[in-house]
Amino acid sequence: MVDLGGGRVLVGGGGPDHAEPQELLLKYANRHGLIAGATGTGKTVTLQTLAEALSLAGVPVVLADVKGDLAGMAQPGGADPRLAAAFAARAAQIGVALDHQGFPVTFWDVFGDRGHPVRTTPAEMGPLLLSRLMDLTPAQEGVMNIVFRIADEQALPILDLKDLRSMLIWVGENAKDLSLRFGNVPTASVGAIQRALLVLENQGADRLFGEPALELADMMRLDASGKGVVNILAADRLMQSPRLYATLLLWLLSELFEQLPEVGDPDKPRLAFFFDEAHLLFDDAPDALIDKVEQVARLIRSKGVSLWFVTQNPADVPESVLGQLGNRIQHALRAFTPRDTRALKTAAENYRANPAFDTVEAIRQVGTGEAVTSLLDAKGAPGMAQRTLIRPPLSQLGPIPDEVRAGIIRLSPLALKYTRPIDRDSAHEALARRTAQAADEAADKADADLFEMPGQSVRRGRRHDPGIQIRPDQPVRRGDSIATAFGKSMARSIGTRAGSAIVRGVLGSLFRGR
Repeated sequence: MVDLGGGRVLVGGGGPDHAEPQELLLKYANRHGLIAGATGTGKTVTLQTLAEALSLAGVPVVLADVKGDLAGMAQPGGADPRLAAAFAARAAQIGVALDHQGFPVTFWDVFGDRGHPVRTTPAEMGPLLLSRLMDLTPAQEGVMNIVFRIADEQALPILDLKDLRSMLIWVGENAKDLSLRFGNVPTASVGAIQRALLVLENQGADRLFGEPALELADMMRLDASGKGVVNILAADRLMQSPRLYATLLLWLLSELFEQLPEVGDPDKPRLAFFFDEAHLLFDDAPDALIDKVEQVARLIRSKGVSLWFVTQNPADVPESVLGQLGNRIQHALRAFTPRDTRALKTAAENYRANPAFDTVEAIRQVGTGEAVTSLLDAKGAPGMAQRTLIRPPLSQLGPIPDEVRAGIIRLSPLALKYTRPIDRDSAHEALARRTAQAADEAADKADADLFEMPGQSVRRGRRHDPGIQIRPDQPVRRGDSIATAFGKSMARSIGTRAGSAIVRGVLGSLFRGR
């Protein structure tokens, strides 16, 4: 049995013989948590166990599947004879019966290959996270903010990369005028951002930006039996672009914070969010971004969201964020160097000491599937450190066949909603129309100036009028030198080329991406 009733779920067994239930109180699950430990110590199994327990309690879950192992949650466990005996023995020691079962799973994938496509728009992600994603300098980030400010003021929706690219072209062409209002707009920065967009596109980010954009409500569902849906984001390929992976998770966190209403102090979370490889969220992150994550972690609990950071070492998480994590599960840490030893001692200092054992030695010695835990007690205070044997998972441990995954995706109620992309009229199309209109107006004016006869009035658009004959020996208007006439003709040519260049560059990326 996993759900112990009374708003408690079983994490594992503690005490000398691992028979004392170690429970996570659901009303304190939104005080967030940490799962840490060296590679191969059982972090993924612990993550799966917690996700199962929360789902059974009616809490939807979002987690990233970095290695492809978590897909097995869709299938009942117990079928693998290599694991069945060991898990049965562990369950008997803890004193729990293993009711093997599968869970309602929805698969997601930025690339759309191993799940429903995850899309957002540059407008929703905003200039801060986009700048982080492209590793822009402060000057380039300033240009990005100008782009979004102009897009908002002129009602030019930035819904995909071609919209953003078109806006950058427009800002570059009008840099001199914009500098009077926003300060220096260096064209070199515009070019650098364009190159960064190209790199981003080569990494597959063009699949991320577009519509239909992900609606968070589709991740916060229950099945017919009341289980929380487990949303599994395929991250094995996504991890090849760590900055893209980190930015996507930060965007999801930011959207949850901005969209969900306040619910006070609920009896259980409305959603649990697991950040695997959490160190990627903070590697080389600017202070402003870390401050934002800290603020969200501190305030999002009143919106009913439980955050769990999964990483190898607690030191991977900034102190300001680590201090917000009330529930902690620490698997073994190895100390091979003086730096490792200091990290081990620091990790132990974050636990309320247990007189029965030395916390430093316990963290060093716990075996696979065992951890040092500290879960919030009934008063919301950190519990005493306990050596805990983690409950075995009820679902399958490991990947599932591709055909099984494909069947789950195909039968999902969200398949029709997200599979086909939508390309709405947005900034690119609006700017292309403006450019074409400006080119036509410049061409009409140039024709009228070049071919106007002395004393004769020529209406706009006369080059399309078959009733007017133009002779090669007709003089240009008085006061127009050959250089002036040539300049006006050149202006017409440049205007026309600029319009076609925008359309050609953007449509090329559009068709290549689809």
